[in-house]
Amino acid sequence: MADILSVGIDIGTSTTQLVFSRITMENTTGYFSVPRVSIVEKAVIYKSPVLLTPLTTPVLIDGQAIRDIVADQYRQAGFTPQDVDTGAVIITGESARKENAAAVLEQLSGFAGEFVVSTAGPDLESIIAGKGSGAFQYSLDNACATVNLDIGGGTTNLVLFDSGSVVSKGCLDIGGRLIRLRPDRTVERVSPAAQAVAQAVGVTLTPGQPAALEELTKITDKMAELLAQALYLLPQEPLLRAIQTPESTWLDLEGRKIHRICFSGGVADCMAGDFPDPIPYGDIGVLLGRSIASGLLAKTIPAIQGTETIRATVVGAGTYTTTISGSTITYARELFPLKNIPALKLSPPEQDRCFAGESAPLAEQIRWFLDQSSADRLILALPGRADPSYGELQHLASSLAQALDQALPPGAPALVVLEQDIAKALGLLLEDALAGRRKVACIDGIQVEQGDYVDLGRPVMNGLVIPVVVKTLLFG
Repeated sequence: MADILSVGIDIGTSTTQLVFSRITMENTTGYFSVPRVSIVEKAVIYKSPVLLTPLTTPVLIDGQAIRDIVADQYRQAGFTPQDVDTGAVIITGESARKENAAAVLEQLSGFAGEFVVSTAGPDLESIIAGKGSGAFQYSLDNACATVNLDIGGGTTNLVLFDSGSVVSKGCLDIGGRLIRLRPDRTVERVSPAAQAVAQAVGVTLTPGQPAALEELTKITDKMAELLAQALYLLPQEPLLRAIQTPESTWLDLEGRKIHRICFSGGVADCMAGDFPDPIPYGDIGVLLGRSIASGLLAKTIPAIQGTETIRATVVGAGTYTTTISGSTITYARELFPLKNIPALKLSPPEQDRCFAGESAPLAEQIRWFLDQSSADRLILALPGRADPSYGELQHLASSLAQALDQALPPGAPALVVLEQDIAKALGLLLEDALAGRRKVACIDGIQVEQGDYVDLGRPVMNGLVIPVVVKTLLFG
């Protein structure tokens, strides 16, 4: 049994949070069986207070203030960056679209520990929040279709799980901070999405002018209606497409009936809370929560109580972003850790050509991918085959070695991840084919998509497995 320490840092539209988690791994087979290492427990051991995301202007995150927050919370938790093994820093919601989001992450890189530094695209954020809220586990435990709506300050992330599998995800520009108000209830700021919703219900919002409570409620009622449309409870109008978050996909239920709904994010707390002041935070968060709680969503689909609400994303980032490889793998230990390696995923037909011994098409594809990614290394991601013959694996190893030698710079490692459990045999054959020209890491049990980036940590459990984080580096 072995433990690793994981940290999740979520820099959101409204709030910034940290959690530290202990991830426990164990060999779940006997002494005379092939080792199978599994994550057997994930426990959150420290949660930071919910802190306001510091901004220098409406479009600039205060990078130094964020760094100070992170440093202070490390001290409060009693950890140093050297203690951290894995985890994720993510900038989510509207914050991911701030002009200096990449620069802020660069300031944190190398400071908070050896772990992922990335911005979650809206789709990845949807999945992370749905896992952190408990919706994923509920769908797995009850073999049912469960949708999670993570409603934050700037966006609503949607994800549909069916029996623990991700069916679909999406994101809409609906959130509690899209309209900001001064203490006298004059309008301070209106986002483009909120302005579009306001116009649809005949409300005019002008910065510096007062906003009536009834008008704001008309807007939040419409937002709640749009969320019902997103789940196909009402006919979808063009406005719904107009407020789709850039770079997100479209939620498709694929004909499934939703059995349960789960709400997370800051607005979820507003749904259940008793707020005498309808504008306690200088925004529409409480009004939006009330509109959703009294609307079609809450009346139509039975709701489950999430394990986390406002902390769902940060808990998901700290406990669900790290997976582990299979335990029959091949690697050169000195390669690790590796960070931010772009993944080139081969389709089944492309993989079939490699199994047939063709290398030229793959070499051309690698050159193109490196040029597009401005990278000097990559990870080849293959689905693999169940129970391939030794001859098939030899052909595959030979094709990969030739293509990598033709397209990669000298000395760049040969990095391969597979879904099927064939990494040990393929890795050994690949080492032979490369004859020492390149270091090899070939691991299985990992699924990535085209455009993902992969981090590989140092081997753990006496070298049996490698911690892996698959993420999307995406800036709006």
